[in-house]
Amino acid sequence: MRLVRWIFMLCLLVAASGVNALTLRLATQSPDGSAWMVSLRKAAASIAQQTSGRVILKFYTGGTMGSDRTVLSKIRIGELQGGALTLSSLDSVVHDADLYSLPMLFRNDTDVDRVRRIMDPVLSRELEDAGWVNFGFAEGGFVYLFSHKDSVTTQAQLRTHKVWIPEGDRFSSTAFRMLGVSPVPLSLGDVLPGLQTGIIDVVAGSSIAVLALQWQSALHSLTDVPISYLCGMLTISRKDFERIAPADQQIVRRIMTATFQALDRSNRQDDQFAYQALLHQGIILARPSAADLQQWNQLSQSVTRGLVQQGFVSAAAVGRVQNVLAGGN
Repeated sequence: MRLVRWIFMLCLLVAASGVNALTLRLATQSPDGSAWMVSLRKAAASIAQQTSGRVILKFYTGGTMGSDRTVLSKIRIGELQGGALTLSSLDSVVHDADLYSLPMLFRNDTDVDRVRRIMDPVLSRELEDAGWVNFGFAEGGFVYLFSHKDSVTTQAQLRTHKVWIPEGDRFSSTAFRMLGVSPVPLSLGDVLPGLQTGIIDVVAGSSIAVLALQWQSALHSLTDVPISYLCGMLTISRKDFERIAPADQQIVRRIMTATFQALDRSNRQDDQFAYQALLHQGIILARPSAADLQQWNQLSQSVTRGLVQQGFVSAAAVGRVQNVLAGGN
C-alpha cells in the first residue's frame, strides 16, 4: 500500500511539472550552425536552466516554416508563438517598421549608429504596444544588389534585369516598381534555383545572408552602393509571452536582451568579414560613376517620398531621421 501511495504521488509530481513547462515554438530563416543560431540556442539553454525547465524555446531553422510573412500568419493562428524576423516584416502592425529599409537612407555605419540610438527604443515600444514582445534589434547589414552575370551600376541597367524580392514583401515590391523594375517574388528556398535557371538574375541582400545561404556560387558581381539596411529581432506574441510566469518573463527578457546586444555588436564584424570573403571568392565589385551615384541618390529620395505618400512610413518618422542625420536629435 505504501508503494502504491508513493507511485501515485510521483505521478502527481510529474503531471504538475508538465503543466508548469511552456514550450515556445519559434521560426527563423537562419540555417543551423550560423552565428545567429549558435547565439539563440545558447540563450535558450540558459533560459531553460534558469527557469528550471519551465520555459523551453524550440527553433525551426532554415526557413522550414516559410517566409517571414508566412511565419507571422502561423503565429496568429497559434501554430507558432514567435520568430526571428526582420523588423520590416512587421510593417502590417507597426507603421514605421519599414523605416530602416528606406532606399539609401544610410551612407555608413556612423549614420546607422546615430539613427538607431534614437529610433530603436521608439520602434521597440511601438512593437510592444502592438502586441509583439521583442528584446531589441540586431544588425543584419547593408543590402547590396548582386547580379548573376552582368554588373549593374545604373538605373537603366537594373530595369533590364529580373530582380528577386521575398514572397509577400509589399514594401520591396512597391519600392522596386517605383524604380521602374518589375520584381519577381520567390520564397527564400527558391532563390538559388531561380538564379541557376534564369528565373531571376539579380538579388538584393546583405553580404552575411548571401554567404550563409551560399548564393555566391550563382553570382558574378556586387554593386558597391548600400541600397538598404537590415535589422533582425526575435519577437514573441505578447499573449503567448504572458502565459509565462512574471518572474520567468524577467529571466527571458534579461537573457534575450543581452543576447541581442551581443549579436548587434558581432553581426557588424561578421557582415564586414562576409563582404571581404565574397570578394575573395571571386565576386566582382561594380562601382557606379559619380554621376550615376548622384542619380541613384536622387531617385532614392523620390522613392522615399512615394513610400511616405503611400503610407508605408510616416512623414514624422522620416523627418526625425533626416534631422538626426543632419546633426539634430
